[in-house]
Amino acid sequence: MFHEDRELITELKQKDAHFHRLFDQHNDLDNEITKLVQSHADDVTVETKKKEKLKLKDELYNMIVNYKNSK
Repeated sequence: MFHEDRELITELKQKDAHFHRLFDQHNDLDNEITKLVQSHADDVTVETKKKEKLKLKDELYNMIVNYKNSK
């Protein structure tokens, strides 16, 4: 995900339990999507999971930006 912000992500994961949960959910969805694609799941299921993942990514990104701006 946000490779340029690895250090901030590590810091946020340690300081913010909500961020940590969302980050883990994002990674879990990524793994789930990979498995669905490999098993040739229907497109609607895959697209729904991708939208969930994107929503989490947007939320994580906003949290990172807010954290950067608060420093």
